[in-house]
Amino acid sequence: MDKIYVKARGKLNLTLNVIDKRDDGYHDLESVFQIINLYDEMYIEKTSSGKLSITCNVDGLDNGNNILDKAFDVLKNKHPEISGIKVNLIKNIPNESGLGGGSADCAHFLISMNKLFDLNYTKAELIDIGKNLGADVPPCLHSTPLYATGIGEKIVNINTSLKYYLVLIKPDISFSTKVMFEKLDNSKEITQEYNSSNVIKALETNNLELLCNNLYNVFEEVIGEFSEISYLKNLLLENGAIGSSMTGSGSCVFGIFKDKELSKKAYNNIKNLYNTFWCTSYNNKRK
Repeated sequence: MDKIYVKARGKLNLTLNVIDKRDDGYHDLESVFQIINLYDEMYIEKTSSGKLSITCNVDGLDNGNNILDKAFDVLKNKHPEISGIKVNLIKNIPNESGLGGGSADCAHFLISMNKLFDLNYTKAELIDIGKNLGADVPPCLHSTPLYATGIGEKIVNINTSLKYYLVLIKPDISFSTKVMFEKLDNSKEITQEYNSSNVIKALETNNLELLCNNLYNVFEEVIGEFSEISYLKNLLLENGAIGSSMTGSGSCVFGIFKDKELSKKAYNNIKNLYNTFWCTSYNNKRK
């Protein structure tokens, strides 16, 4: 095998608690991740250059210092025999959204390199490599809903066949992940709502209403002056969503819909106002 095409699917945080800051600067978290059918595309091909070259439809991501470069350097240091690699990256997941686009790209790059060069890493070994590249990389190595703790590397897959429809809104504002964590660290009045067990039960029993009643993101408690997030959540609910939340450290907001046609109508109502996306939940074990 000399080349491969992959879809690097993004994620939502159905629940997100940030437990504590660790001595290494990372934060322990607790989250239910949902993989979604919104994805970046990567065409990955072996070359003889000994280096990584990236072309991308988004300016600035081929600057030699993105997460794929870091992943390549880690693998090259471990396996000097690796020849060069060329990546054509087509970004569909918006940047700085909390949808894990960069992490998904990194995860699927690791999976692809493992296949292309017969590196024979197990999933656990890829997770160990990925966790040092980004906290969201280990969850993005999976293609089913999952429960993650630690810095994202302790993972339990969730057995579900639940499918639902999503409208995602990425406002013009963006939040710095570093700044958002600093706000959490400095806040004295954070309400950690440990709803993950209810969301896991909802997924396992295909109970969409229970899921939507237990969405939670701790970062919403420190967005402060960014009232637009609350407005966008309400906008989605007014257009028929049965649950809405922010994902990651922001700033993308998602609405969950039970009915496909209603979700499409909501998307059409909102798409001319904001950068809006329509997709579904994703589970590669779904029948």
